Amino acid sequence: MSENLLLFGPPGVGKGTQAARLSKVFGIPHVATGDMLRAAIQSYTPLGQRAKGFIDKGQLVPDELVLELLGERLQQPDTKTGFLLDGFPRTVPQAKVLDEMLTKYGKKLDRILVLDAPEEELVRRISGRRTCQACQATYHVDSNPPKASGVCDRCGAVLIQRSDDSEEIIRNRLREFGAKTKPVLDYFTAEKWPVRMIDANGNMDQIFGRIYAAVLLS
Repeated sequence: MSENLLLFGPPGVGKGTQAARLSKVFGIPHVATGDMLRAAIQSYTPLGQRAKGFIDKGQLVPDELVLELLGERLQQPDTKTGFLLDGFPRTVPQAKVLDEMLTKYGKKLDRILVLDAPEEELVRRISGRRTCQACQATYHVDSNPPKASGVCDRCGAVLIQRSDDSEEIIRNRLREFGAKTKPVLDYFTAEKWPVRMIDANGNMDQIFGRIYAAVLLS
């Protein structure tokens, strides 16, 4: 099944988790700007080091850095039969550029899936995340704890809390989302893009069921 999908919502709403599952079910690549940026940071590329300065402060990475990565990704052969875009656009100017980019490559979005959950729930989800400093496996202190506290099940390395997962930075990111990113939804609606609202409360299976239904039944 060929689908061009976009997952939209605030930090911590579960876009990455649900995107991985959707990618597998529909057989389309998960194009995550956050993952692309983190890979650039871990590889110590010039672009990655520039992006790191913004991410560590809980700020949005400038458009030109994100667009450079995304433009290259959408031209790769595996996106010809569909893709799942996650983490972009985050501002109205980005949304306008995305529209131009998709038109240039002869693509269009079939669904914009908007995930929504209360702020306190988002803070709880993000602040409880732990990441393996060796293999990058992820855990959560409440919903997905490791077998041994602070130790990765997969490789035995130490689990850490990323600097941008602290409560102070999380709340700053959510404030930025409200100020800069939420207006993107108004833009989608005004331009009559195919928006579908998804309740992101509940467990992962319940949320996925709502997303799956929104893709197939709308």
